[in-house]
Amino acid sequence: MQTQGLGLKLIFPESAAHLPLASAVVTDFLPPSDPPDPTVEAYLRHLSSERALSDYTVRNYRQALAEFAEWRASRGQSAREWNGLERDEFRQYLRHLAREGLGTSSIRVRFSALRTFHRYLLRDGLIRPWPVRGLALPRKARTLPRFLTEDQVRLLLAAPVLEHGRAVSAAAQGKGKADPPALAPFLRDAALLEILYSSGLRISEACGLLVGDLDVSGRRLRVMGKGRKERWVPVGDPAVEAVRAYASCIGRADSLGVPLIPSGPEPFEPVTPRGFQKRLKRYLAVAGLDPALTPHKLRHSFATHLLNRGADLRGVQEMLGHARLASTEVYTHLTLDRLKRVYDDAHPRARDADA
Repeated sequence: MQTQGLGLKLIFPESAAHLPLASAVVTDFLPPSDPPDPTVEAYLRHLSSERALSDYTVRNYRQALAEFAEWRASRGQSAREWNGLERDEFRQYLRHLAREGLGTSSIRVRFSALRTFHRYLLRDGLIRPWPVRGLALPRKARTLPRFLTEDQVRLLLAAPVLEHGRAVSAAAQGKGKADPPALAPFLRDAALLEILYSSGLRISEACGLLVGDLDVSGRRLRVMGKGRKERWVPVGDPAVEAVRAYASCIGRADSLGVPLIPSGPEPFEPVTPRGFQKRLKRYLAVAGLDPALTPHKLRHSFATHLLNRGADLRGVQEMLGHARLASTEVYTHLTLDRLKRVYDDAHPRARDADA
């Protein structure tokens, strides 16, 4: 989306001081040098501390509110006046986003931020009524999650070590012009891939694991999921061994508060999801897979493969940390499609018109 030329970080800086909740009505749009909107800052702190939403979600909501404020300012309206907004104004903003070429998902994310913000203002008596309530949004197309086959997962899990071997070989053929790459980063990425697939974790959950979260004897992981909800999930032997190999390689401390899979040797900083996603593209290419695939596809693959092999839907729901069973049921469509193909290919009368 094109903004109106005012820096989002200057209007709503990430490091803004905690300001007291003030009136939701401010008369004029303030230039970037002025302090951030205290009402928005209080709301974002509410999302982070009381609702325990992820930093990623809070950042997206911050940007969505900043974009809406800029759009209002471009129309000569007060960018910080949250009371007195009419539903027609939100309809106009909806049409504006559509004209900008935003997809359905992007539009819905922005209006999710606006809705929850206005619900927050309504709760605290800062607005009346709730202008975004019941606003019709474009329907999100129902799509089935993409997943890898079991053979494709095997290729991907082996890709980091394979890529290291290739890089060492290439360095050797260069007759000393380039030093062979260190093994540790490749072992780190192999361990992360194993954990993601073994336990069906989100990338943020995997990067946030600490040494104390791994129960080796019980072969399970303690995971802090969305909304800081804790759950225990099984972890397989290959994943545990991959973590051990990397920890041994970098001399990782066994202190409970140290990242389970740190980004490198001491000071043992956590891996960033964005950094891993960039490296994943390299391994997908090595495995002959689509480089556009994300770490989340391993989570989809985890769920689909478990259901394919007869796992209980409720059990998969608990392992994924889904609050609603409906979120997990989408994977049953994938397994049913597979079963239908098996039936059509194998049953002697599956396509018999006279049967």
